[in-house]
Amino acid sequence: MDEQQLEEQIRSWIAAMTLEEKAGLCSGLDFWRTKPVERLGIPSILMTDGPHGLRKQREGGGLMDSVPATCFPSGAALACSWDRELLQEVGKAIGEECQAEGVSILLGPAVNIKRSPLCGRNFEYFSEDPLLASELALSHIRGVQSQGVGTSIKHFAANNQEHRRLSVDAVVDERTLREIYLASFETAVRHGQPWTVMCAYNRVNGTYCAENVFLLRRVLREDWGFTGFVVSDWGAVDERVPALEAGLDLEMPGNGGVGDRKIVAAVQAGKLPESVLNEAVARILRVVLRAVANRKEGATYDVAVHHQLARRAARESMVLLKNEGDILPLRRGGTIAVIGAFARSPRYQGGGSSHVHPTRLDIPYEEIVKAAGPDARVLYAPGYSLDADDVDPALLDEARAVAAAADVAVVFAGLPERYESEGYDRPHMRMPENHVRLIEAVAEVQPRTVVVLANGAPVEMPWLDRVRGLIECYLGGQAMGGAIADILFGVANPCGKLAETFPVRLSHNPSYLNFPGEGDRVEYREGLFVGYRYYDAKGIEPLFPFGYGLSYTTFAYVSMTVDKTSLRDDDTLHVTVTVKNTGSRTGKEIIQLYVRDVVSSVIRPEKELKGFAKVELAPGEEKSVTLVLDKRAFAYWDVARQDWMVESGEFDILVGPSSRDIALAQRVYVESTARRRKSYTRNSLVGDVLADPDAAPVFREVFEAFTTRSGMADMLRDAPEFAEALFRYTPLRGLVAFSQGAFSDEQLEGLLERLNGSGAE
Repeated sequence: MDEQQLEEQIRSWIAAMTLEEKAGLCSGLDFWRTKPVERLGIPSILMTDGPHGLRKQREGGGLMDSVPATCFPSGAALACSWDRELLQEVGKAIGEECQAEGVSILLGPAVNIKRSPLCGRNFEYFSEDPLLASELALSHIRGVQSQGVGTSIKHFAANNQEHRRLSVDAVVDERTLREIYLASFETAVRHGQPWTVMCAYNRVNGTYCAENVFLLRRVLREDWGFTGFVVSDWGAVDERVPALEAGLDLEMPGNGGVGDRKIVAAVQAGKLPESVLNEAVARILRVVLRAVANRKEGATYDVAVHHQLARRAARESMVLLKNEGDILPLRRGGTIAVIGAFARSPRYQGGGSSHVHPTRLDIPYEEIVKAAGPDARVLYAPGYSLDADDVDPALLDEARAVAAAADVAVVFAGLPERYESEGYDRPHMRMPENHVRLIEAVAEVQPRTVVVLANGAPVEMPWLDRVRGLIECYLGGQAMGGAIADILFGVANPCGKLAETFPVRLSHNPSYLNFPGEGDRVEYREGLFVGYRYYDAKGIEPLFPFGYGLSYTTFAYVSMTVDKTSLRDDDTLHVTVTVKNTGSRTGKEIIQLYVRDVVSSVIRPEKELKGFAKVELAPGEEKSVTLVLDKRAFAYWDVARQDWMVESGEFDILVGPSSRDIALAQRVYVESTARRRKSYTRNSLVGDVLADPDAAPVFREVFEAFTTRSGMADMLRDAPEFAEALFRYTPLRGLVAFSQGAFSDEQLEGLLERLNGSGAE
């Protein structure tokens, strides 16, 4: 069925449907399915949870009883790969599994910004940076949808905490919304065109997301060109009719027709145009028809192949944070102490709606035994209880004895599932006390100690200086155990880098004083300064910076060239970076490009990520990568213009291996093609007028005559610094007040007309 035939079919169906049938299509049949209209042949389609694997509820089972599926690394882990191709591969595999299970829409990816490390759902979110989050989401969407399965990017928008998530009002200024919290969705929506967008539970600036015209119509459809349908998060709709008017097409889950009856009543009373309902129905039907057309009957997938992909994805995502004295990779053979209950009962995924029933599960201890070789002696001690935080002296004593008897100790620690899950936020950044005491106890008797962390978000590390090695695994999925063994023994070279900042302590986080808010109101007072943007601006040294990660080899940033040093903002800048592997192992480096506005009239971060690439290099090999920057790389959101704005001026192009390690820099000049819309009033300041290259000549002409007639020329000559300071912050009306009759209100009005006409667009 081509596009024209599809639209004709939809129009025919809408014309044939009763009002009740149309309203009925705008809510679910049950928890997971859309409603059919059997008399017209309109089918039902199935959607299920994601995003890092398929969570399809088993027929006849409970809500958390799902069919087996590959559990890939969670979003927090995958983001550390910085690997677009890998994210697309994982998405494709999940799409294959959806087809095998008759699933038409996967509820994911989740791209909300990590405003605070305490958010209980951070394990499934990608990053604190909107560019990285949106680029990876785009790849995930393309992968899933390549299999004829739709995605539902979520949670739109500003869903950055679990505390009171169904009622809290996120109060965010528009510039921060556009540059940070909406930007994490924008590229993925514009270029990926997910079949659906899921609106969040919370309110944004006073209005529930499900009823938010600014979000659902202005931004999503008008600005970004989204053509799919908007679905509510489960139970997110407050008032159904205002939500439909705002652009919320499908309410989930089914609720017995409560919302449907409200829609029917509103149309019959003339309070809701039937055309609005028809538009929503058309959007839903387009997706339903697309899903039916792409359904692959009898589809299957290779469980073993997907498991191996999950193992590779976990390897690519793990971050080597410390490797003092090159303690890693470990040598095969010898005596190895594996300590910590997570080694035999791994924490490999998050809790809540994204919980996947894995097809199989690699156990880290067993994988280490295999990787260590037949001549190795592998000892084990649990070290702590999984069910409590209390320190057990007997378990610590056992761990000390095992560690002391080995050549090296590998301690598995992190955060139990009870510490972080959908539904609640963490109250602090600390690990369980028994995990901390275990690490300290082992390090006391074994100087060669490596810690392997399994956690969904940053933790404080008071023990860091006592251990030689540290691997951050996040929640690495069902093949995490094998991937850990691969990294520990050098089968794979670690190549992940942090997609978020690890602060030394919670109080360093920019949202610290305003998270999770008071009552049902949380103010985003840190504004643009989220994550590394804040730590850079404040000069706060993090525990580990955004973009940080080590390798078993070394890299040199050889050179950077730009194809031009001066450009207009409607042109593109090509930045070519050459990197060399200066070590002895093949490895992958993640090249990060940041942009700094050298001088700006508005508040801007010190630098912002605007490009990245992952490149594999053999020992001694050099490769060049070209990153392309367009207008958005230099722009900020101008609230007055309601558009992206570039100020003419110099910008620094900064390239390096992390946000705190800039190896190469190049300054370019960017000329703005847009001029500010003039809107000077009698209360505009003289200094602001003089800073405007179009208005300044006009003002100086009038001001020179004013000072001569008013007798103030002597003051300007005798005390220029005082005069400059006085007039810089003087409103234009001050010319009348200080002129002693030499400058009238009528003359001021004439000046304003000239100023507002200068350089007008």
